Amino acid sequence: MKRSTAVAGVLVVMTAIAVVIGQADNPQVGLWKMNMEKPKFSTGTGFKSATSRIEAIDGGVKHTVDSVYIDGTTRRYSYATRYDGKDMPVLGNSPYGDTTAMTHVDANTTRTVYKNKGQVTVIQVSVVSPDRKTRTVTTKGTNPAGQTVDNLSVYDRQ
Repeated sequence: MKRSTAVAGVLVVMTAIAVVIGQADNPQVGLWKMNMEKPKFSTGTGFKSATSRIEAIDGGVKHTVDSVYIDGTTRRYSYATRYDGKDMPVLGNSPYGDTTAMTHVDANTTRTVYKNKGQVTVIQVSVVSPDRKTRTVTTKGTNPAGQTVDNLSVYDRQ
């Protein structure tokens, strides 16, 4: 009994290490701060500040967004997802919807489809630069309020 418990423990540790090592190659993972000199937004009042924290989790990422708009409105939302294209719930007050589905486009690029009540609202494409210092996010579609979204956000790695 003790031997099988020890073997199971070793397997759990090895799996955890493999997940961490696999995510170490994920250029999206990290803390990103919006470069306030570069964004372009089609809707809304603009930002005072915004950060995006992407953390490695088992087989995917947990993404947490914190933003403060010029008018004082704050938003904090997060989601945990794998890169399998399956809808996952968004927790908090996302401006884009209540679920996300994420896939890899290539080694430095991800595509996130936001939906609200089952209907696609916006599609985000996130590209990390080859030097891994900059992340550029384009967001296009129509938000749940019916406004056209055509945004470009540039984030610097912290």
